Parts: sequence; C-alpha cells; structure tokens
Amino acid sequence: MNAAISATQSPMLTEKQMAILQSAGQHIAPTWPLDQMIAVNPFWPMRHQPIEQVSATLRTLGDAQLLMPKFYYLQGYQSGEIQPSALMRAAKTQQTPLEEAELVAFLQEDTPTANWHNLSDLLDNQRDPHKMAWRDEITHQISQFCAAHYQQLRPILGRQDTSHQPDLYQHWLDVTRRDKGLSIILDESGLQTFFQQLPNAPEQVIAHAIDTLTLSDDLLGHYAHALLLDINGWGSWVAYLRWQGNLYDQPHDDMMSLLAIRMAWELIIWQYYQTKEPDTAELLKVLWTREKHQLPDLIRQQQESQRLLWVWAKAAEISYQQRLNNTLLTAKPQPVVQPPTLQAAFCIDVRSEVIRRALEAQSDHIQTMGFAGFFGLPLEYQPQASSLSRPQLPGLLKPAIRATEAIASDNRPFDSTSVIKTAVGLNKRARWQGWSQAAPSTFSMVESMGWLYVFKMLKKSFFPSNTENPLNRLSHQHKWTLTKEDRPLTIEEKAGLAKGILHAMGLTHFAKTILLVGHGSHTTNNLHAAGLDCGACGGQTGEINVRVLAQLLNDQAVRAELRTSGIDIPDSSRFVAALHNTTTDHISCFDGNVEENVCHWLNAATKKAQRERILQIDPTLLNANDDKLNKAYLKRSQDWSQVRPEWGLANNAAFIVAPRNWTRQVDLQGRSFLHDYQWQNDTGFNVLELIMTAPMIVTNWINMQYNASVTDPLKYGSGNKVLHNAVGGNIGVFEGNGGDLRIGLSMQSLHNGEKWMHQPQRLAVYIAAPREAIEQITAKHDNVRYLIDNEWLYLLRWDEKGTIERFYQQTWEGQI
Repeated sequence: MNAAISATQSPMLTEKQMAILQSAGQHIAPTWPLDQMIAVNPFWPMRHQPIEQVSATLRTLGDAQLLMPKFYYLQGYQSGEIQPSALMRAAKTQQTPLEEAELVAFLQEDTPTANWHNLSDLLDNQRDPHKMAWRDEITHQISQFCAAHYQQLRPILGRQDTSHQPDLYQHWLDVTRRDKGLSIILDESGLQTFFQQLPNAPEQVIAHAIDTLTLSDDLLGHYAHALLLDINGWGSWVAYLRWQGNLYDQPHDDMMSLLAIRMAWELIIWQYYQTKEPDTAELLKVLWTREKHQLPDLIRQQQESQRLLWVWAKAAEISYQQRLNNTLLTAKPQPVVQPPTLQAAFCIDVRSEVIRRALEAQSDHIQTMGFAGFFGLPLEYQPQASSLSRPQLPGLLKPAIRATEAIASDNRPFDSTSVIKTAVGLNKRARWQGWSQAAPSTFSMVESMGWLYVFKMLKKSFFPSNTENPLNRLSHQHKWTLTKEDRPLTIEEKAGLAKGILHAMGLTHFAKTILLVGHGSHTTNNLHAAGLDCGACGGQTGEINVRVLAQLLNDQAVRAELRTSGIDIPDSSRFVAALHNTTTDHISCFDGNVEENVCHWLNAATKKAQRERILQIDPTLLNANDDKLNKAYLKRSQDWSQVRPEWGLANNAAFIVAPRNWTRQVDLQGRSFLHDYQWQNDTGFNVLELIMTAPMIVTNWINMQYNASVTDPLKYGSGNKVLHNAVGGNIGVFEGNGGDLRIGLSMQSLHNGEKWMHQPQRLAVYIAAPREAIEQITAKHDNVRYLIDNEWLYLLRWDEKGTIERFYQQTWEGQI
C-alpha cells in the first residue's frame, strides 16, 4: 500500500500516446512575467484551426468563452450599434437562411448546452456542500506548489538553491507525499496514503491513468487538454518557459510534468473512491463511461449552438467596418506641406493615434509617421556593472544587439556615480522583494511591517511623487555602446542597421528636426504597469530604443557610410529622442536644444489630446480649463490608489497600413494601429512582408488578449486588481491568496464600473497594396494564412481608387 508502483508494474506510453499528449500541451499559449508583460493571443497555438471550431472545443472542454452573452448583442442591436444591414450580411456570410426577426428572437431564447466534466467535476456534483470541492482544492494545491517551485527569490519546499530547478513532477510528488493536511482540508480520511502509491515518473503516472481510466487514443487529446485548462494559468507560465527555451536554443518543457500532476489527482480520486466508497465509485464509473462516450457529440452540439451567436458577433464587426469604410473613403487625402518643418515617428500603438492627430493639427508643416515601437532595433539592454539584461523588442523575436551605457564620451570619463547608486538601490529592493514577495511571507510581512506601511500609505496619499522602475533610471543616458556577440558594432554594421530602419519607416526626405517618439505609461502601485508600456519593446518603455536610434542616425561616421548607399541625411537634420507618456499625454524630448516652435506644438498637442481623452477618463472634468485638466492627469498618474490610470489599448479594432496622408483628416477615435506604408517605394514588397509577418501578428496578439479578457474574464482575465498579490516576485498574480495563476487583463482595465470599455471584435487590417503582393505573402507564410483563412482577423485591401475588398481563403470580395 505504501510502496510506489514500480516501472515494471506500470504500463508504458506508446509513441502515439506521447505524440497526442505533446500536441495537447502545445494548445496552451504563453504568458509573460509581470516585468516584461506583453499582450498574447491566448488562442495562438490553435490558430491553424477555424476560430469557430476552437470556440466550440474550448467551451466544451473548459467552459471557456470566445463570444459575449446573448444580451450583449441584443443591447447592441437595440442601440443601433449593430446595423440590420450588417446582420443580414453576416447571416449570408455564415450561410444562415434566417430573417432578421428570427435572428433577434434567437437572442431572447435560453439554449443551455452541456459541457465535458473531469472526474473531479463529476464528484463535486454529488459532493456534500459542506466539504471543500475537489476542483477547488486540486487547483489551489497545484497552484500553491507551482508558485513555490518556480519562484527565484529564495529556495523553499526542499530546494537547496534557486539555481537548481528540480523536476516539476518529482518535486510535487515529494512535497505532496509529506503533506498531512490534504486529508484534513478535504475531509477525506486516509487520502494522503494514496499519494505514496503514485509512480515516480510523469510518463508512468500518465500511462497508469490512461490504463485505469480506460482512455482511448481518440479521447486522450481532449482529456489532456481539458485537464490543462483546469490550471490554464500555470500551463501558460510553463508555455512561456518553453517559448523562451526554444527562442534561446535551450529547450525545456515542463508541460508533460504539469499534466502528470493534474492527471495524478484524477487517478488518486478514482482509486480513493474505489477503496473507501465503493457505492460512489460505481456511480462514478457509470457517469465517467457516459462522459467519455458523449464527448464528440458535445463538441458538435456546442458548435451548432454557437452558430447563430457567431452571426451576431460578425454583424457587430461588420457594423464597425462599414462605418470605418465610409469614413475612410469620404476623407480627402491631405499631403504635408513640403519640406516639413517637423517630422515625428511614433509607435503604431492605438494611443499614438490621438496624440499624432493632435500634433498634426498644430501645423500643415508637421509630418507624423507610424512605425513599430521598438523602431526596428533588435536590442537587449544591459546596465553597466550588472549581469542583468532585458529585451527591448517584441516577444516573438530574439535580441541580436546589446545596448549598454558608454563608459566614456567626448574625452570625458564616464560618471558611474548614478549607476552605482541605482545598483545599490536595486540590490536593496531585491532584498526587500525577496522577503515581501516570497511565497511564505504573506502574513509575517504584514504583521511585522503593518504600522510602517500605514505611514507609507499616508505619505503616498497626501504627498504623491513620481516613481519609476529603478532599472529605468539607468536608461536616462545620452551615449550608448552597441555590441554583437561581445564585440562592438562596426560603422558598416551600424549603417546597415540604420539603412534598413529608414527604408522600413519610408523616411527618404528629412526635416530639420525629426522626433523619434517612444512611449511608456506612468502609474503607481500597479503590478501590471509593464502591460501599459510598449509591447513592441518587450513590455518596457521605448526610451532606450529611441535614444539608441537617435545616436545612430546623428553619428557623422554612420551618415557618411549611408551616403555610399544613396541615403543623404543633411547636416542640418537632427534626430531627437522623445517619450510619449500615455497616461498624461506629455511628450518629453531628451535633447534640451529643441526649437521653441516645436516645444510649443508639443505642449499644444498635449492639451488637445488630454481634452479629447477626458470623456473616457473622467467626464466630470469635461468643462475644466487646461491647467486643471493637466493637474488631474498628473495626479492620476501618481495616485497609488488609482485602479484605472489609463485605458491602455482598450477598444482597439483596426490596423491601417497605408500612407498617413490618406487618414490625416480622419478621427479614428484611438481605435486604430497606424503603420505608414507606400507600396510604390517598396521594391520586392519586403517591407510589406515584414509588416504582415511581425506588426500584424503583434496587433492580433493585442486584439485577442483584450477580446478574451472581456469574453471570459475568469479564465483569460486577471480579475479584480484590488485583490492582486504578486506571485514569485514577477511570475504573475493571484486574485486573493490562491486559485490558479491569473493571466490577461484586470477587470478595471476593461470596465469602468458601468460598461465595458473594450468592444470585443476581431481586428480589421486595412492594407494599401496590390492584390498580388498580399496574395504572395499570404501563400508564403503559414501564420499569416492561418490568421486570415481561419478568421482570427479580417484582411482588407484599400486602394486610391476608393476600393475596399476583403481577402479570405484566396478570394477577394468587395466591401463597398
């Protein structure tokens, strides 16, 4: 009874079963840590399947929602947000013969559907309500263990040091076998002894469960996926570690071990009831047999029940697209007066659309451009005298160049005082976090430091001040050293990098002043602060990227080398690094010698953008003067109790890849990503290929994260921000002190207390390019084709003749 099942007694997994299980583990998307938080499409690993099929599968296996409830669409229809013409067009597209009245009646009907149940669910339906639910305790136990296992702050649970990472399953088994409290918590005497019988290897326990629970190969993949969805948060963290391992050529995958842990609980439950409660075990066996038998039918029934709901989802999307199409086609292109006095390159982020439009309104001599926020620099940043480095580029990419503060510049020694001071601060903060954020400290820290924190909170309440990540203080340098594989970049390499960036930006003529505007947020007491910074910069501000690029493009040696390639940057032109604070809409220039008229334009643009955004931020200030409005924004950014400092990328809906003069006069309401593109200057369409395979995918990730956090805030959102507790320092958050690791966006990032601030709809991508180029790039790249043909986004072509047409499954369909 107390001896673990030996390898000779336990069945072995077949090659087919291993392949099925590995495939199931691949269905979980990664989630990035808090200090590098970027948006992720939680359905990305299933992009090769149609979105409607994925929706039905996830709803059946994990009760996950990709659609809004019926009343949401009914409200949209009744308010006029969803147009009848769009509804009928969506019905035709979905091959639904119903009339408008019948589709509306569907929204008023209650059509319950059945979902799959794991063993723990089947038992909970019969369980004494006064006892802890099996599902709740299983999730809590696995989650608490994973938090302790993966934290790097200090070794606990038998680990001697954090540099050694024990096997996930074996570590869990060792800890759980010694945990005497499980029987007490669940009120199931003798439960702990059943853990002693579990096999010692993850493959063995899975094989034993497959044999005991009589799981066929046809059922196995869905069952494994369903179990992982029970602990989707930690599955996402394991998927992140796997992603990073693959990106840096250090393969490591704990997904099979995590699945083994969850499956071990199913096996324990089965064996426990077989031994302790034979009558319940017989009932469980009947229910389990029925559950397995009906699973294929459940998925088909779920897909059929969602069919008309997808008509309504598409109708909402088409309604928006029709309004946007009309706006785009009636707008008159407005070219910038040449030569421009000021050029300003911004990130494609939807928040940039408002400030760009506000800046352009100041003068016809101002030209703004949209480009990926990392400005094409494949950087990682490593401070001087530190082994710490962080990526400054999209999570899809691997850094190729390291940026470090220059040791010497202009024949003057490098002043390391600020670096040393900040390094000491980082060390102190790390020690504090090691105590305050370690798993066992939850109550001891509060008890020990409670009164100190009272004074600290009072100080923050009455005397708010600017705060920032201490690592960011090191980034306020003017001179940078760029290295690749531990050697400095040559002038030729720097010029090649600069040439590629200028070409991708479409920058061929240069104003006297060219602003390179990165962006970052400013919030206080916000565990998800990185999620408001630049996702293209790896969840950091874009400061380092713009500082490095400005240095690169102002370097006279680099300019001289560029001239040999036909790129002549006039001596009178100067690139200036700047940062757009998306919380307050201030733009800070990192060069003190900016012309007075440029400063005036930037200040005026800030006021205009602040006034436009205040309706969504705080409607009570609509009639406030500029000074009061500005103070309100500053206070909001410094208020440690503010749970809605800004709306981030909420309500994003479109990605427009076209010349800016086509949209310069259009109010896109802060809902559109904007990437400048002129296909006539793109020989071979290499820039278009880059846009469709990188920024388009990144915008899809952002769009789907926001959508999923609204459609299913329990599984794909992080819940109530007020209840968040950091896990392992930077791994993620718990809502409260337990449950699964929470991923996605908090409720306060999406809802203002009365309504959703993000309308969940798939991204509409508008590209101004020839048909043939779009077709060839789509055919060349599977990921692009998957997103288009499986309807994870809409791809629309827009041309100067006033044509907007959709590309879907290799065919074109006119939209106007």
